[in-house]
Amino acid sequence: MSRRRPPRVASADLLSMLGRLTAQARQGVELQQARVELAEALQREMLPTTLPCLPGLRTAARYSPARHGLDIGGDWYDGFRLPEGALALCIGDVQGHDVDAAAFMGQVRICLRAVAAVVVDPGEVLSRANEVLLSMNRDLFATCSLLRFDPDTWELESARAGHVPAVWATVDGQYGIAEDNGGLPLNLVPGSAYAVTRRRLTQAGSIVLLTDGVVEGPRFPLEVGLERVMRVVREAAGTDPAELAAEVMKVADSTGHADDAAVLVLSHDAAAPAPAAGPEPDPGTQPGPDPGTAPDPDPGRGTPLQPHDPA
Repeated sequence: MSRRRPPRVASADLLSMLGRLTAQARQGVELQQARVELAEALQREMLPTTLPCLPGLRTAARYSPARHGLDIGGDWYDGFRLPEGALALCIGDVQGHDVDAAAFMGQVRICLRAVAAVVVDPGEVLSRANEVLLSMNRDLFATCSLLRFDPDTWELESARAGHVPAVWATVDGQYGIAEDNGGLPLNLVPGSAYAVTRRRLTQAGSIVLLTDGVVEGPRFPLEVGLERVMRVVREAAGTDPAELAAEVMKVADSTGHADDAAVLVLSHDAAAPAPAAGPEPDPGTQPGPDPGTAPDPDPGRGTPLQPHDPA
């Protein structure tokens, strides 16, 4: 016995069905596209249009959205003056790439600005910002690096919350990756602490902060991407930061990345020489302590950047 075929759908009914399915698909695409456009708009409005500079310190940044897919809204950078005259510079990456990530990115950025206005130490800024973000009961987390530059001492302080390390080079040929001791990403664990590294910029050069979309992608891993950025920075240490940022961003283009990418560059002059020592004291007198100075309680102060070892 032959099986009976199901009745054929009339041409008009088939066309009507296809029309409905097409309309539903179009609505879904349009909704997703609207979410992407909203995330892009949020990010454009939240990222600074200019970055602060000082005599002897020049800054520039670049941002590139993902070339494929719908990844948008997670990366950010920022730079702002602090009440005591120092500069704060930061870069970060929020988990996720949608409207929620873009909104949380704005919260993190504003939180860091608010805390940095009243707290000097970058590690303490990250610790307090972490507690504020945890109080918001958001499910996302963020990595970031925060730098504080003091124009009086020409000292750079840095703290890192689970973020990609910075790359640096000086005009005398030294270069490397700033593998500072970091802490956990923000908005994960209460009571997180963040170590601070302090350096005096005694040689002119450049420091490059970046997100993982610059150095990691389908074509090569993070370590290879950092090596490529290091070569770019070594060749252009101390040059115009906007040009250097554009060259570093080309590494992101070569990763085949599906992520957005951000770069923040500081090009700096060398610190002024320390004042010459005063005359030798009279052998018959015993000099007392200088009331205008105090011993530095932080043994890590002035720790130099570690040069790269090609081996």
